[in-house]
Amino acid sequence: MAALAWLTPRRRSATARSVLAGEASAEAARKSSQETDVAPPPEEAEFPVHGDDRAAAFFDLDNTVMQGAALFHFGRGLYKRKFFETRDLAKFAWQQAWFRLAGVEDPEHMQDARDSALSIVKGHRVAELQSIGEEIYDEYMAERIWPGTRALAQAHLDAGQKVWLVTAAPVEIAQVIARRLGLTGALGTVAESVGGVYTGRLVGEPLHGPAKAEAVRALASAEGLDLSRCAAYSRYRPQGPASRPGKARCW
Repeated sequence: MAALAWLTPRRRSATARSVLAGEASAEAARKSSQETDVAPPPEEAEFPVHGDDRAAAFFDLDNTVMQGAALFHFGRGLYKRKFFETRDLAKFAWQQAWFRLAGVEDPEHMQDARDSALSIVKGHRVAELQSIGEEIYDEYMAERIWPGTRALAQAHLDAGQKVWLVTAAPVEIAQVIARRLGLTGALGTVAESVGGVYTGRLVGEPLHGPAKAEAVRALASAEGLDLSRCAAYSRYRPQGPASRPGKARCW
């Protein structure tokens, strides 16, 4: 366990779009968590920070909570439902393979994935994608959840803390994963919608790098959390099946 760079004072400048993306993600995360009933922790749970209501835990999603990239698996599900063509799936597959080998997110790949995802969902209803996200979780994601990381998140819940996912994946699919795992909620990239229909634009920018930091800070401020008492988890650079959550890359 280690507090990551996005829980410490800013090391990289945050643009206005990063701040906007972070604030939008925090607002979506809080709204979603307020609509979900989370079972209270068992009274017998023991943890070093048990009962500290100003502490929380933040977990990276891709290759930390789940093997692979959530956006790739979401893309597979959309392809199965004829949302896009075979050549687009091949691009998703290449980006996923690169990510698994390199262990880091390539900005160019992130940009391509963002543009592809936005063009695919433009004109579709938010409720439709949320419903499809539930199906895609069962089809492609549930079996890829790392048991050890899930147990670690549960330990924080059992200690009475809130637990949030933090990811550049669409907030809708991130919230599905968080709900299925019994977590408090999720911070993710927010796509603009008008009247419940996607416009093909983002609110700010993808929740990546400085935007992740802004999202965590905005959520902590709204929730009354003390970031110096919070925990954050990401995965060591992949070195085979034994790699585990812990001190990791800076976002």
